Amino acid sequence: MYEELVEQKKKEWAEQPMLRPRIAALKINMSLGKAGDILNRGMGVLEELTGQKPVETYSKQTWRKWGIRKGQPVGAKVTVRGDKAYELLMKLLHTKEYKVKRSSIDRQGNFGFGINEHIDIPGMEYDPNVGIFGFDVVVQMERAGYRVKNRSYRRHKLPQKHFLTPEDTIVFLIDQYEAIIE
Repeated sequence: MYEELVEQKKKEWAEQPMLRPRIAALKINMSLGKAGDILNRGMGVLEELTGQKPVETYSKQTWRKWGIRKGQPVGAKVTVRGDKAYELLMKLLHTKEYKVKRSSIDRQGNFGFGINEHIDIPGMEYDPNVGIFGFDVVVQMERAGYRVKNRSYRRHKLPQKHFLTPEDTIVFLIDQYEAIIE
């Protein structure tokens, strides 16, 4: 279905390597709804998975029905960049059987998916003292040269053709991870 598109994009990227997409950041968010022991266990799972120390997230509103106060820690998140992001995405896509929904890719080429149980990830063991946690994964895609848009010194706009499209991400996933786009 995407064979012609893959060949066309690979040829284009061979001619102009700056157009090849790459992973800017892989962000994992775990919403737990309460602080305390469960939050510490969830943060331990994220640290074991990524090898980095996660950061607590705090509620923005008070929800009396659920017993959540504004400013209370309710979750954890971690951002992975560089080569570790590519390796971690391989593990996470393995959990999803390398299937990515076409509807989960946005107009800028970023995509996301959810993991229901962390024990499905290769290398993660079930521990009855920890329990089972799920989380959301968001992958931020970019091309070389995006720093020009965000730097503080001599910031410039990027031309429209330099922005990623969903098709670029689809070809990247098929080429790099042999993913199946549904």
